[in-house]
Amino acid sequence: MSPHRRSLRPWSGAVTAALALTVTTVGQASAADVNNARNAGFESGLSDWTCSAGSGTTVSSPVRTGAAALQATPSGQDNARCAQSVRVKPNSTYTLGAWVRGGYAYLGVTGTGTTDVSTWTPDSSSWKQLSTTFTTGSSTTSVTVYTHGWYGQSAYYADDVSVFGPDGGGGTGPGPTIPSAPSGLNVSGTTSSSVSLAWNAVSGATGYTVYRDGTKVTAVSGTSATVTGLAASTSYSFQVTATNGAGESPKSAAVTGTTNKPNGPGPALPKHAVTGYWQNFDNGATVQKLADVQAQYDIIAVAFADATSTPGAVTFNLDSAGLGGYTVDQFKADIRAKQAAGKKVIVSVGGERGTVAVNDAASATNFANSVYSVMQTYGFDGVDIDLENGLNATYMTQALRSLSAKAGSSLIITMAPQTIDMQSTSNSYFQTALNIKDILTVVNMQYYNSGSMLGCDGKVYSQGSVDFLTALACIQLEGGLAPSQVGLGLPASTRGAGSGYVSPTVVNNALDCLAKGTGCGSFKPPRTYPGLRGAMTWSTNWDATAGNAWSNAVGPHVHGLP
Repeated sequence: MSPHRRSLRPWSGAVTAALALTVTTVGQASAADVNNARNAGFESGLSDWTCSAGSGTTVSSPVRTGAAALQATPSGQDNARCAQSVRVKPNSTYTLGAWVRGGYAYLGVTGTGTTDVSTWTPDSSSWKQLSTTFTTGSSTTSVTVYTHGWYGQSAYYADDVSVFGPDGGGGTGPGPTIPSAPSGLNVSGTTSSSVSLAWNAVSGATGYTVYRDGTKVTAVSGTSATVTGLAASTSYSFQVTATNGAGESPKSAAVTGTTNKPNGPGPALPKHAVTGYWQNFDNGATVQKLADVQAQYDIIAVAFADATSTPGAVTFNLDSAGLGGYTVDQFKADIRAKQAAGKKVIVSVGGERGTVAVNDAASATNFANSVYSVMQTYGFDGVDIDLENGLNATYMTQALRSLSAKAGSSLIITMAPQTIDMQSTSNSYFQTALNIKDILTVVNMQYYNSGSMLGCDGKVYSQGSVDFLTALACIQLEGGLAPSQVGLGLPASTRGAGSGYVSPTVVNNALDCLAKGTGCGSFKPPRTYPGLRGAMTWSTNWDATAGNAWSNAVGPHVHGLP
């Protein structure tokens, strides 16, 4: 974002080679099914497996089960493909699965005699299950099962490969059965924005799925989880299921968890919120005092803080001259008045021309200390991270956690990445968001000034449509962020951005599609997300220039979501 508009970057040419999150489901196995894969856990080295260009080896760490796992490293034009011929029966359905981690990892099958299938995931620091199903043709007696990585990416790891289905004559044992529902679910702790849960282990389970108010919010491998991004002083219903290669158990008995009261000034942030950037400069849009900002905005991001000569440090300078003599005292009083009306006012760091760099421990400390000082001076509720020229996930995480320790649980943290920043969980912005998930308020990605991008279904979508908004939001929603931590960022008018403006009707249709499953385009999300936080716009000033048409239409719609 700049004094004129958000930056325009030519990402469309490269994006078709990028990778996005694929949503997979685990198939069901019957009691008679066997695992037809041999040496499925790589306990016998690479026996029964062939890896291209010598790319594969077995390692003792990390492993998911047993004492070994596959490590395969792409190099040059080789994608580290490791394959095995598996005996199968004709006219039969099989569930192909594997656990992977590390770099980008693919799992697939060829030679089925019908439709060959594959699935994949971006890089992951923990074990993640891939699963898909295939059906053999009338004369198919063997298929080729494979894993591979991606060119130029880091090594991937694979373990516990499975081809569950009728015994083709070379299987290794019976398939699993669906586990029973977890028992003993209880609330083990709460904050103003999170609820911690614990439950008893289930025999045969390899993972657990947590549901909030009937919607899946996270999946874990252990018997505890913390659900974050919740509204303060609010009650939620939670259930848990157990999962393995055979499928998912029935849901457990429900428990109710109630978040704590907020510690900061004013009431808690509403469940569904509208964010607007307020311009601390005159660029031709309507000049506003904070008091002039339309009442539909729940979070007002003051743009922008200024970098100082100290690495990582920022300050804030009100542009009194550019804003018609608006004084610091008036500005502070308007912040207090907005807070008294239930609004949150935060300071935004970055923009198109932002030069703040947090890339080591010293600059992380400087950032946290200086932002907290600015918050104390002006009464801001938190900070917005809008660094359009890159960030370091390690040290920005350190900085924001340090700031949170100073400011307490009422701290508001928002982020406004560009579309390219949230295509994969390996990107620094996405990593940072996941790293601070327990203290993060919302990510309002900029769905504008963007070329075409991949959706969570792996298809390419162009900006300016409902599908572009919903398919890209799905990456965040399925990639680890809670629905309450996801918002849709759009310009308030055609003058607010170089490209990507859509009418408020399109914004509202996208919100309905994600939250309720209605109003969708050709892309249909894998589930609904009724906890979706809301929407954001650049800017309240351009909105006012257009007669507040954006906030008058989108604001009530956001606040009326389920």
